[in-house]
Amino acid sequence: MKKLIYLTALVFALSSVNAQKPNGPVIKFETEELNYGDIIYGSDGTKMLKFTNVGTEPLIITECLTTCGCTMPVCPQKPIMPGGSDSIKVIYDTQRLGAFNKSITINSNDPAGSSYIQVKGNVIDSKKN
Repeated sequence: MKKLIYLTALVFALSSVNAQKPNGPVIKFETEELNYGDIIYGSDGTKMLKFTNVGTEPLIITECLTTCGCTMPVCPQKPIMPGGSDSIKVIYDTQRLGAFNKSITINSNDPAGSSYIQVKGNVIDSKKN
């Protein structure tokens, strides 16, 4: 009988730990790296960076910053409700030949602090292929 009580208590404890959501807003990205691969000079450099609020309160993105003017993020202006998803539009200027490795900093009300996304790829000349 004692074993049954201990087993029941253990199962209950483990299930309650797994069922808890993080408190507050929590941003979770589909990927932490946007890899353009080889992209043709002058082509559309737009990609969407998807994320979800896996927390318990609305997520508010306050600022998106980049390491250079060649990369432009466009962040959502509206709060993302718990369980909701949205995207950050990332535009890379493909008027520059060669490899690139940039980063985007996303500031929000997530208590964990800023999020960082790597943006990399290689702009190639279509005439050489």
